[in-house]
Amino acid sequence: MAIPITVLDCDLLLYGRGHRTLDRFKLDDVTDEYLMSMYGFPRQFIYYLVELLGANLSRPTQRSRAISPETQVLAALGFYTSGSFQTRMGDAIGISQASMSRCVANVTEALVERASQFIRFPADEASIQALKDEFYGLAGMPGVMGVVDCIHVAIKAPNAEDLSYVNRKGLHSLNCLMVCDIRGTLMTVETNWPGSLQDCAVLQQSSLSSQFEAGMHKDSWLLGDSSFFLQTWLMTPLHIPETPAEYRYNMAHSATHSVIEKTFRTLCSRFRCLDGSKGALQYSPEKSSHIILACCVLHNISLEHGMDVWSSPVTGPMEQPPEEEYEHMESLDLQADRIRQELMLTHFS
Repeated sequence: MAIPITVLDCDLLLYGRGHRTLDRFKLDDVTDEYLMSMYGFPRQFIYYLVELLGANLSRPTQRSRAISPETQVLAALGFYTSGSFQTRMGDAIGISQASMSRCVANVTEALVERASQFIRFPADEASIQALKDEFYGLAGMPGVMGVVDCIHVAIKAPNAEDLSYVNRKGLHSLNCLMVCDIRGTLMTVETNWPGSLQDCAVLQQSSLSSQFEAGMHKDSWLLGDSSFFLQTWLMTPLHIPETPAEYRYNMAHSATHSVIEKTFRTLCSRFRCLDGSKGALQYSPEKSSHIILACCVLHNISLEHGMDVWSSPVTGPMEQPPEEEYEHMESLDLQADRIRQELMLTHFS
């Protein structure tokens, strides 16, 4: 379906004097089935993104012709959702690989600028209580306002000397910290952490930890797996449950925490550029971090538009570096241990 054109300089294509656009692909010219198979999203959703990001993608310059915001959005969606690098997607809409790369960069930055608009914790008490009620209804775990975990996304080696991005499997990656609600909506995303950092270190240094340590979410906690330390605002499973109450607590914890594991699988299934099957992201750590964040923004926008997070095909669990063992250190926080004991006594005995 590519339309033959003369390939122009990528800057010339992207921006233009007099703001004239070079339109070589029209949404109205293709079927809904084609859009879903090629770009992963329906027509109305793509129109919404064009409207949302159009001002960022139509910046006037002294060049003579420009790629339309519509084409730029399609180029970026094609890259995010297929994981195939840019020649194939560029051919589909009739632009060069250099222009394709610039389109992906432009749309990525426009989405990153809107991250705080679409990724955030609820601020009002009613919404926070609704989160707790929904989590309690899932498996009987009280006081939970979100589940937290980390996921590694493979990137190219920044340089031969920099080992900070090498994870436990010997691969270069970013270790991304995320929190989601029961529907899979992401409420916190931090995508800039080097892959060599363990999950507990990422959380300890994160802005998320600072928020909870400062008491911004009192009488609430997150659920994290055994790769994190038990804290007053973070409930983890017991390493070796012994009593019926401890077993029930661990079962409820596991059932609740599985929400973010499924969210990760769905996120990487929908945005194949993240799943590693097509190779690592071929960008610097900073640009790779922005691409991951842009996909997370799109994930949340799609949920707002009624695209159920669980409706995408799931290809199976993502391979992650093995978890560390931290349970023997949990008793260092006596107050956190007391809170967990009271939780088990009150709700699981």
